[in-house]
Amino acid sequence: MSISVETASDLICELCSHFYHQGWVSGTGGGISMKAGDKIVMAPSGVQKERIQKDELFILDLKGDIIHTPSAKPPPARPPKLSECAPLFMAAYEMRNAGAVLHSHSLSAVMATMLDPTASELVLTELEMIKGLEGHGFYDQLVVPIIENTARECELTDRLRQAIERYPKTSAVLVRRHGVYVWGRDWIQAKTQAECYDYLFEAAVRMRKLGIDFSAPAPRLPEPVGSGSKSTKVKASSDLSADGPPCQKIRICADGTSASSSLLEGVKAVVLDIEGTVAPISYVADVMFPYAAAKFADYVKLWTRDAEFYDAVKLIKQQAEEDAATVVAASAAASAFLLVPDFDHVFSRPTPGGVAAAPGRDEALEEAVTKAAVAWASAAAAADRKILPLKNLQGLVWRRGFESGELVSELFDDVPKALVEFGKRGLKTYIYSSGSREAQRLFFGYSKVGDLRGNLHGFFDTTSGSKVETQSYGEIRLSLGVDKPEQILFATDVLAEAEAAKAAGWRSVLVRRPGNKPIPGLVVPVEGPAPASVGEFRIVDRLDQLLA
Repeated sequence: MSISVETASDLICELCSHFYHQGWVSGTGGGISMKAGDKIVMAPSGVQKERIQKDELFILDLKGDIIHTPSAKPPPARPPKLSECAPLFMAAYEMRNAGAVLHSHSLSAVMATMLDPTASELVLTELEMIKGLEGHGFYDQLVVPIIENTARECELTDRLRQAIERYPKTSAVLVRRHGVYVWGRDWIQAKTQAECYDYLFEAAVRMRKLGIDFSAPAPRLPEPVGSGSKSTKVKASSDLSADGPPCQKIRICADGTSASSSLLEGVKAVVLDIEGTVAPISYVADVMFPYAAAKFADYVKLWTRDAEFYDAVKLIKQQAEEDAATVVAASAAASAFLLVPDFDHVFSRPTPGGVAAAPGRDEALEEAVTKAAVAWASAAAAADRKILPLKNLQGLVWRRGFESGELVSELFDDVPKALVEFGKRGLKTYIYSSGSREAQRLFFGYSKVGDLRGNLHGFFDTTSGSKVETQSYGEIRLSLGVDKPEQILFATDVLAEAEAAKAAGWRSVLVRRPGNKPIPGLVVPVEGPAPASVGEFRIVDRLDQLLA
């Protein structure tokens, strides 16, 4: 049921005062708007929000056109000015059929956007106030998009609209170093969700200070196990709300074994993670990434003679231009590339025969492009940016490293024999990793024990979807030729990935290896034997344990 213009005006004045005392709309910043039938009532810009009066509010139609401008007041009052938030508010009304939209300059929101200066979203889970957001429960993953700020608020409109379109479940969009926009189907839901979001933003900031990962599920810690029996079943404490799973059972056997049936019984396909499962995490972090960084200069300079590196440099320049208005672009490396002019008119894309340049080749420009691209790539790698231009360049460098023999992949010693044994038992083995499929093929093709690709039947990367999303495993299943999802066994060192695969109907096991991050809920010392299970998942510390 819609509210009247009079009621909306009263509520806006009341809420502006309320939000001012929460620190959300101080310094005349922020704003609130509400739908009243076929009209939008909106707080103005440049007024003291805690003292705002009904006769200072603007009224717009549903197209965003002003149909009532408040009368000017004598000095020192400022002339009436429609909020620069207006086009952004209208985006939520149009695209989400919102009943109320508000804009906050909350410090918690601002700080949350700076926890990772390169992130395009804030991800949280298992925090109580998530349940206060429409379409979300305690165990759900909350994803809040982050867009980059602009000098003027009205210039944010396109970015906000893109975020609303790309994130259909969100009812908020964060603006880097600026604040947040929140909406709801009416003023009550908008206010409630704004308060829940602000609580969660502050929780994220505080959890980061304590070294707690707010994007990961909470550890499922068992109660003390009695000493009378060899194997004891206990319940882990858990929220029993309707939106989450029931209490999980944690079984820990004293000798690290289990009386349950074989993990491979009924399985037709085995899917393996790479880092922390078949290979040490340290190999990628301490060998592959440093190798690529050290070789950037050697290979980028080939861009006028090698089509792949020419394309890589083009991608880097495009990314540097996109970064121009962001905090990332503050680095000298990113800014340097912006000074380099377009080079298509001088250097065309190389052919297999070598350089393909227009008449009057500019060697100074060639050198400038090379230096700028290397500087950008080095800075992006140092910041561990997860973006295509960097991943593409690293992949090209790694390929040449493996093919030249300078790189040789390192696997845990139990892996080669396990891959062979899987084949002998009629199982098909696949890889699902965040690294590109080409990088995966190189990794197994150039190992210390030789080419292992003959033991593998396929490779999947994040083009199939995120490894922590259930839908990804459903998509992959369609390519594996099995009749039922439970005929697939997935081995990983990441609990969230195991949970996503299990939710898709797969069997999942957790792998504990030296150097891995602790598994949530695993309370035995790292150097001790692996327990039989944690939560709903079996734990192994070698792949040959899957064959037992």
